Amino acid sequence: MFDLQKMMKQAQQMQTRMQEVQDELAAIDVEGTAGGGAVTVVCNGKMEFKSIKISPDATGETEMLEDLILTALKDASDKSTKMTEEKMKAVTGGMNIPGMPKLPF
Repeated sequence: MFDLQKMMKQAQQMQTRMQEVQDELAAIDVEGTAGGGAVTVVCNGKMEFKSIKISPDATGETEMLEDLILTALKDASDKSTKMTEEKMKAVTGGMNIPGMPKLPF
């Protein structure tokens, strides 16, 4: 028999756990790099970029530096997205919830 009260309790527990995971993700930093470390970008699990470090050796050609920055941003973004998906999969049990926005938040 369908138990609505049990389902609502499980949904509330999942919502609480999702908020906890979001808070965890905000506290975890990931680094993206390019050019063998010439450019390093740091963002957290909520895709909030926190810093960019550029090696003095990388400041020679502007166009190359721009490419390195974009590559490092993408690397950090990809790592953050993967980490977020893995943590949320643990909360949702891997099920695809209709109406759930695509992560990260």
